[in-house]
Amino acid sequence: MKISTKGRYALRLMLDLAVNGNGEYISIKSISQRQNISEKYLEQIIKMLSKEKLVESTRGAQGGYRLTREPKDYTVGEILRVSEGSLAPVICLESDENTCEHCTDCITVEIWQRILDAVNEVVDSITLQYLVDKQAEKGSCGCGCGC
Repeated sequence: MKISTKGRYALRLMLDLAVNGNGEYISIKSISQRQNISEKYLEQIIKMLSKEKLVESTRGAQGGYRLTREPKDYTVGEILRVSEGSLAPVICLESDENTCEHCTDCITVEIWQRILDAVNEVVDSITLQYLVDKQAEKGSCGCGCGC
């Protein structure tokens, strides 16, 4: 499994809203500038997040986006699943029911299931608030540059 730029940027976008929003609406332009990600790409990502009600928007001069919940109520897993889809390492585990014709005889499916379980355990145990706190500890600017 490899997390795409869409997943990584979705997480950075959500973290930016959590750190800089304080309940206020934030423009895509300001997020784009802080994160050094194109506005067009962020617009695609924010549409997915908005559709799943992770963020809400308002129009107008003071328009933009904000979180719909507190950062403690989001998990990294939730954000990644919205942006990436399934986190399964193989196709046969992408849905709840394994419909692979070989699943009853497949020895390796146990390995793939254990990998999926481990990934889910990690990403579902980390909240957006945890990332906000880690960023504050680190004293970084939140731009993703590692400074």
